[in-house]
Amino acid sequence: MSLPRFHCPFPLQANQRFQLPDTIAHHAVRVLRLREGSSIVLFDGNGGYYPATLHIEGKRAWAETSNHVNSEAELPFPTVLVQGIAGSDKMDWIVEKAVEMGVSQLVPITARRSVVQLSGERREKRLRHWRRIAVAASEQCGRNRLMDVAPPQTLESWITEPQPQLLRLACHPDAEAHLADIVQPHEGPLALMVGPEGGWSDEELALIRGSGITAVRFGRRVLRTETAGIALMAAVAAIKRWE
Repeated sequence: MSLPRFHCPFPLQANQRFQLPDTIAHHAVRVLRLREGSSIVLFDGNGGYYPATLHIEGKRAWAETSNHVNSEAELPFPTVLVQGIAGSDKMDWIVEKAVEMGVSQLVPITARRSVVQLSGERREKRLRHWRRIAVAASEQCGRNRLMDVAPPQTLESWITEPQPQLLRLACHPDAEAHLADIVQPHEGPLALMVGPEGGWSDEELALIRGSGITAVRFGRRVLRTETAGIALMAAVAAIKRWE
């Protein structure tokens, strides 16, 4: 049985004793009901992890770390999921599964056909929410580096940002090129672009085509937005034999 894992939002060191943040202490003691002396795993998102021992003093909890373990669960090359923002529950699911699939960065796109349109405080609140989901998913799946959830942005702003060596692929059922034919010979970072419910608009498709982005197809079926990105990541991992 795997040990409980917790992400600490500050740099960790070996042979260190410190008080755990209230949220971690509550989860460990009140939710998981861990006891004095329990073995846990801590990671700070900078790679590797620290085995630690839990100490409980009243309502407070402390951790005592041992030596750093240099263990990674990342893919060989950075991968980006450029996702048209879907309805809240669907987007939560996408964030969680993207972490599990090894995505390095998720870029939420405020597409024309996005059901949810974000701005101001609502935009910041949703971004914090997605980042919390990414942390929890990393704790669960064994990743020791956090997936970056970028601030929501327009498709145009992402496309016009300089991105050298990044192979950008837009999934579209009418594309001539097949995903496997483009991905197989490529060695390096890549980005997979998935539209929201209803897909990319005609204007967005024109922008994609005019930006030198490669359109690829993936099977004969039209996938839902919450399925497409995860299925594409799984296919890429299988094609490249990434574990």
